[in-house]
Amino acid sequence: MSGANYRDTFIAVAPDSTAERGEMPPLRAGKPTVARLQFDLIHEAPYRFTSEDVIFATSADGRALDDSVDDDERAERQRSYFEKPRACLRASPLPKQYGWGVHLDSAGRAAIYGVESNDYRRLSEDPAVRQLVAMRSRRA
Repeated sequence: MSGANYRDTFIAVAPDSTAERGEMPPLRAGKPTVARLQFDLIHEAPYRFTSEDVIFATSADGRALDDSVDDDERAERQRSYFEKPRACLRASPLPKQYGWGVHLDSAGRAAIYGVESNDYRRLSEDPAVRQLVAMRSRRA
């Protein structure tokens, strides 16, 4: 693992989450929140993006880039962004608040599964997959 990327890992919903099913994060004042941006990115392209891809793309630095930035420049800016320690998807609102478990495959690419789903249950019980839990929203 480098930076915020995990491989063969399942991030379960936080123990203090009240979500009974995976919920689409709402817009705020008609604009997408970080949670909604992360949801859209992963939900629309499961197993396409790594944790670092998702975190960078939904950060202020990543959102500031436009289509004129080529792939090499984008990759360099992402690498530079992760030179400082950054929160991983365990801190994402998706597993903390909105009821989504995050599975990262052997290449570290992410997909999300609602806490109510059979896939969530299967992944959360799979001994071949590293099991982590999302960070709590409140102190224990």
